[in-house]
Amino acid sequence: MSVRTQSSEESGETVHRAGFACFVGRPNAGKSTLTNALVGQKVAITANQPQTTRHTVRGIVHRPDAQLILVDTPGLHKPRTLLGERLNDVVRTTWAEVDVIGFCLPANEKLGPGDRFIAKELASIKKTPKIAIVTKTDLVDGKTLAEQLIAIDQLGKDLGFEWAEIIPVSAVGDKQVDLLADLIVPLLPEGPALYPEGDLTDEPEQVMIAELIREAALEGVRDELPHSIAVVVEEMLPREDRPADKPLLDIHAFVYIERPSQKGIIIGPKGKRLKEVGIKSRKQIEALLGTPVFLDLHVKVAKDWQRDPRQLRKLGF
Repeated sequence: MSVRTQSSEESGETVHRAGFACFVGRPNAGKSTLTNALVGQKVAITANQPQTTRHTVRGIVHRPDAQLILVDTPGLHKPRTLLGERLNDVVRTTWAEVDVIGFCLPANEKLGPGDRFIAKELASIKKTPKIAIVTKTDLVDGKTLAEQLIAIDQLGKDLGFEWAEIIPVSAVGDKQVDLLADLIVPLLPEGPALYPEGDLTDEPEQVMIAELIREAALEGVRDELPHSIAVVVEEMLPREDRPADKPLLDIHAFVYIERPSQKGIIIGPKGKRLKEVGIKSRKQIEALLGTPVFLDLHVKVAKDWQRDPRQLRKLGF
């Protein structure tokens, strides 16, 4: 098995490559954090509880020799609801369309049934090169890491395929993140850049804004409502009658929950929680858009939306 800890020698020729890679793994395996570390700006939302990524957020890494487009899929899991089934379909469709698959496995958790479930699915995708990325290496000692690397190498052998690379990284400690990009690039097809130089993601702004609001809304209520929150940005309009040097963007958004009893949890005593959500997400939205924002948030009940096809469509799934 080859475990990479330093970059391979650069050959003299300059070839430009461009292509798509996706990170897969159990929910909360560090996929979004890794995407953000590679792109260098927050593009995928990260939260300490599983399954916060519902949209395929693409982060774009621009380099002189390559353009790497990262497709961040939801965590693959055994589905219990219609939403869960749709998320799994999104994952499989994505895998079939990318040039490289990075399988994220946390260093601090032994391989479990969930990892084997995903690895088995990966084994059936023959042509696409697969890189095993051991995440969260800052949380373990050398011995634990070595044992995990050996176990992952063996996992591939058991399922009849070989990893193109196995690489330990820490996105939080910024260890080997650049090396990961160095290893992915040679596996991409040759070709010109697919996106303009300044782009970091092709996710529509409204979707990114909704994700930032949802991330803020999940703060502090993870245990009570981990998957019951959806956010829809209804409209974004520049405020009229503002001088050109003092623009203001009005954003109207709805936070949807599944049951009336959850309303109080999101709003908080005397509206305190919802106000905090507004302040926190507004700052992030202003940083994203580079313009002052007035954020108008309302909480609505969409009964059992995760199991209702009509509601799922309405909420963008």
